[in-house]
Amino acid sequence: MLRNPVHMISFGFGVGLSPLAPGTLGTLLAIPVYLVLASFSATLHLLFVIVAFMAGCWVSGQTTRALGVEDHPGIVIDEIVGYLVTMLFVPLHWYWVIAGFALFRFFDIYKPWPVSVIDRHVKGGMGIMLDDLFAAGYSLLLLHLAVWLFRLV
Repeated sequence: MLRNPVHMISFGFGVGLSPLAPGTLGTLLAIPVYLVLASFSATLHLLFVIVAFMAGCWVSGQTTRALGVEDHPGIVIDEIVGYLVTMLFVPLHWYWVIAGFALFRFFDIYKPWPVSVIDRHVKGGMGIMLDDLFAAGYSLLLLHLAVWLFRLV
């Protein structure tokens, strides 16, 4: 599968093939991507996330069809993009990187409403990406609340 660049992207350049915690490893892979994006403007970060989300819908859909498995656990492009969404407009500091990681993993694993509804009912590449986008939305909101509260102290 990794000989095909589409599947290689879906599987996070092979990280998703780990037998242990592929989603967590995919999110870890997103951290250096975020660190590079953080050196550019917030607008470029947002543009990258939009393009990566759209590309993620397509590549994960292609991989799903090729495998014949809906939302294969090795597909981690959704975790990568989800973490990058979580970190939108967040100040670059090691504790926000860790907090964003923890929040995103929490919401991605536990899937509160409407994440759980999307996860169950929206299929294909869009479904794979969309539930993580909503999990990232919760993470983004709480992380920005924490940043705001931290500035008040």
